[in-house]
Amino acid sequence: MANPNTAPLDTRQMQAEEGESSPACVMTFNANDPSGAGGLTADISAIVSAGAHALAVVTGTYVRDTAEIFDHMSFDEDAVTEQARTALEDMPVSAIKVGFVGSPENISAIAEIASDYADVPLIAYMPNLSWWEEESIDSYLDAFRELMLPQTTILVGNHSSLWRWLLPDWAGEKSPSARDIAKAAAELGVPYTFVTGMPLPEQFIDNVLATPQTVLYSEKFERFEAVFAGAGDTLTAALSALLANGHNLQAATTEALTYLDHSLDAGFHPGMGNIVPDRLFWAQTETDEADEEDAEAESDPQDSMLSLPPFDLPSNGTKH
Repeated sequence: MANPNTAPLDTRQMQAEEGESSPACVMTFNANDPSGAGGLTADISAIVSAGAHALAVVTGTYVRDTAEIFDHMSFDEDAVTEQARTALEDMPVSAIKVGFVGSPENISAIAEIASDYADVPLIAYMPNLSWWEEESIDSYLDAFRELMLPQTTILVGNHSSLWRWLLPDWAGEKSPSARDIAKAAAELGVPYTFVTGMPLPEQFIDNVLATPQTVLYSEKFERFEAVFAGAGDTLTAALSALLANGHNLQAATTEALTYLDHSLDAGFHPGMGNIVPDRLFWAQTETDEADEEDAEAESDPQDSMLSLPPFDLPSNGTKH
């Protein structure tokens, strides 16, 4: 009979030996979204789709449907800290993603955790908070600016949201460029800023990865004639997972945009509100092909010997 006292050591040794072949771990701090449009649901689906393992820390929960957010309830910061540190003591993380965490206290707790893992890239997403009370927005943004941005490697957000937050006194005749926003973020400690949804002529939008000195990458897409819920979380989570898997920043940005593009192109209406990205579009495509081959096999027995096509991420063909 095996000695029970040696079992944990044997298990940990086996885990260490298999570590090189295991998926990279991405820790994500975000709110639960019962509609499945964004929040932790989006993060987990996108991280897994990009080939990483999600360590999901619940910071609170939205009260929402696919049309709008009605309220949010935050977890206590001690609960957030205990979730994260327990997982971090057991598993190495290769990237940290921070979404909407609900309160200045949670921001402080996460920033303190991130400071203990300073060599791990932190990708922070700032969503549109217009659904919230003005006083709550101000205190949240102030805490994020002072505590989280100094720990942030890449800041991700929509052009309008980042502009109004980081450059509230902008007086230029034209709207600020991605470099202008990146300069404001860099003054707070952020080396890279990824600005999405920048309006262009003829129904196009631009997505720009920038520093104060230069534009590192940009790609324009045709604007969808639809309203989506959860696109920002989807993009940021995919970017985090790709960085965790060892992609360089430009390659990870390109692949994350491709992934979001296909997720939006395959978006669906689960309810009566906005469209939700299909973050598992690649699985659905493979299933449809398998169903077609099964149907053909029923009509012709010889076709049953055909093997299924290998999984492959579709090329970036839609460009939306």
